[in-house]
Amino acid sequence: MDLVGIIGSGIDALAALVFAKTAILGVEIELIVLWLAVPMLFFTAWLGFPNLRALGIALRDLRETRREKTAPGAVSQWAALTTALSGTVGLGNIAGVAVALTVGGPGAAFWMFVIGWFAMTLKCAEVTLGLRFREEAEDGAIRGGPMYSLKNGLALKGWPRLGLVLGGLYALFAIISALLSLQVNQSFAQVSSVTGFDNGLAYGIGMAFLVALVVLGGVRWLGQVTSWLVPMMALIYLGGIFAILGTNLAAIPGAVATIVGDAFTGEAAAGGALGAFVVGMRRAVFSSEAGIGSAVIAHAQARTRVPASEGMVALLEPFIDTVVICSLTALAVVVAGTYDDGLEGVAITSAAFGQVAGWFPLVLAVAVFLFAYSTLCSWGLYGLQSWGYLFGHGRVPATLFKLLYICVLPLSAILDLGQVVDLVDSAFFLMAIPNVIALYVFAPDLRREINAYIADRRKGKRQQ
Repeated sequence: MDLVGIIGSGIDALAALVFAKTAILGVEIELIVLWLAVPMLFFTAWLGFPNLRALGIALRDLRETRREKTAPGAVSQWAALTTALSGTVGLGNIAGVAVALTVGGPGAAFWMFVIGWFAMTLKCAEVTLGLRFREEAEDGAIRGGPMYSLKNGLALKGWPRLGLVLGGLYALFAIISALLSLQVNQSFAQVSSVTGFDNGLAYGIGMAFLVALVVLGGVRWLGQVTSWLVPMMALIYLGGIFAILGTNLAAIPGAVATIVGDAFTGEAAAGGALGAFVVGMRRAVFSSEAGIGSAVIAHAQARTRVPASEGMVALLEPFIDTVVICSLTALAVVVAGTYDDGLEGVAITSAAFGQVAGWFPLVLAVAVFLFAYSTLCSWGLYGLQSWGYLFGHGRVPATLFKLLYICVLPLSAILDLGQVVDLVDSAFFLMAIPNVIALYVFAPDLRREINAYIADRRKGKRQQ
């Protein structure tokens, strides 16, 4: 067997390991989904349901802490949230929801909504941990993310070598996920299908140029861009969703009844009501990225002295991404009925947009482009921080990664990635293994810190 064949076999074996399945009452589900779903449930109960009792505190923190100027950190907590959202609110909200409805039936949307609430707690926990163990360099630069939680946290527990190894593995998987992102490929496919533009290389080069404008500017510039880009792209997309709902007002009550009823009595292809739950859980896990830890890298840049304060702000991320945007997408698709028309992926959502007007899928194309663009900008930061963890944060290694990242982007618009897709997916979900281990190790500390913070805020004490 030649070298290419050996590498290909290794990727196949890695993908088979990561996406190994088990059967639950006859319905197959990936073990990696269970690895992410279990801590969502555990930490929600362990921390006393902060996703419900602290939602108001999270909203107040986001409003009040925008005035924080002197605390350690590179960007405001608002900018940190929008940067993290730009990495999670993406094509999964469009194509992923459509896939869930096709495979699991309308009831899958109900379970996405439910699991999204549990994802809020897991995101709060991992971000609180990330802020606790972030580092501040002599020049004031902030370095944070699960790799630092593992390195500094496990060293505190007396396992410094284990922390270095697990942190290194996390950083390696994050770099692979960043460099081989498929966002350019997927967004080009939608833009091409709507506009007829078929020059993939030109599209990839143009996208790489736009990403370079942000990535080369550093984390502060990224925070400024995402502060206005995320609200803008959300308004464009949700504007389209509300237009679909507005033209089908009479069908909304029936669609809601269908979604809720099918969640418990459905006869979906995935195995009835249980199949709808499994599919909904899978898509909610993938959409929110709670447990993957990537968003911790963005939140670690927030200006605050209180880790749990940013944890509260991060609590809003799955709420916006999964509970709100994914649920509204599902409702619009069910109202339009396009999930049952034999279409696949983003074409289902595009067909729903097309019911408003023949030109309306162009609105979706704009949203898809912006989603992909914002995700690529954020993952440039994630990859850079991970690269710095392994190779140093000096100007030379940082410039090398930025150039590498920008030069690789156009390739995914023109190449059939084949097994590389398996490698990207495997690396992405392997990030969850060391990240979740760290959360379990520090579960008692997280409960004390988060509950103490919630108690202080309820007494009227402002975060510092």
